[in-house]
Amino acid sequence: MLKFIQKIPGGIMVVPMIFGAIINTFCPEIVQIGSFTTGLFSASAVSTLVGLIIFIIGTQIKLKEAPEALRRGGVLLGSKYLVGASIGILVTKFFGIEGIFGISSLAIMIALISTNSGLYMALVGTYGDSQDMAAQAVLNISDGPFLTLVTLGAAGLAQIPIMSLVAAIMPLIIGIILGNLDEDIRKLMAPGVGLVLPFAGFALGGTINFFDILKAGPTGFILAFIVLIISGTSAFLGDRFLNRRPGYAGIATATTAGNAIATPAAVALIDPAYQPYVVSATTQIAAVVIITAVITPMLTSYVAKKYGCPKIKQEEVLSSVET
Repeated sequence: MLKFIQKIPGGIMVVPMIFGAIINTFCPEIVQIGSFTTGLFSASAVSTLVGLIIFIIGTQIKLKEAPEALRRGGVLLGSKYLVGASIGILVTKFFGIEGIFGISSLAIMIALISTNSGLYMALVGTYGDSQDMAAQAVLNISDGPFLTLVTLGAAGLAQIPIMSLVAAIMPLIIGIILGNLDEDIRKLMAPGVGLVLPFAGFALGGTINFFDILKAGPTGFILAFIVLIISGTSAFLGDRFLNRRPGYAGIATATTAGNAIATPAAVALIDPAYQPYVVSATTQIAAVVIITAVITPMLTSYVAKKYGCPKIKQEEVLSSVET
């Protein structure tokens, strides 16, 4: 069973996520019985499990590697953010908050800016190296409403929650400190990410309801392909030409985070002008989360095989040695 799952792009996280989404869609009460079951398998466990993964990754980073990891993450985040924020602002300027094609400017901005950093981690864990995975700590900033509020804040519409930035990177910093202070801690934590990823995937599936795709209608599919094409291309080009990497990590960011579903409501609390668009934006973003989570792993696999990646090179070397 495990060997089959490992053949699926990002399967170690994607497959549990799909099972979690199926349960959340048709029988969510199964994981809501309380105690340890709810604590480990429900959507409420997502932040804890992802935080644990970030901490473990930190323990594996040597201080001399940290600048490179932050640089890679900064390029990926910057590429997505600049394009997503610019398009969101332009749509608002020319078409108003109501947006275009039945998709509000708020939904467009949130979907393009956000990244499913948990899925990114699973994909670069399959194809990339430790520095690609460490870059997730930077991408984690885009998971929630932080960058959307930053963009609106620049226009005087929202306050910037600086502590959200601190909270996003703190587990990584603590992990780096402990891992560099004691080599035994680094060795102890080394296999941790692979053990936690399936649980994080299942819990993340608990934030997904397949009926949301039906509620969003064709606008959800349109927005999903906007994310895949525009967001994916911008991050891919940034990874290729700024990071000078193969590009698989850039394509791995062509997703929207599950907790971005709550961002429209958070923005509307700060600026009531967006309130009429909360329901439509929420269902559309939920559809994008599901669609991109299915398609992006396949795109990442294609790019990794076409342009190369550390894991494929490593397998080729091992194969030649065995021969």
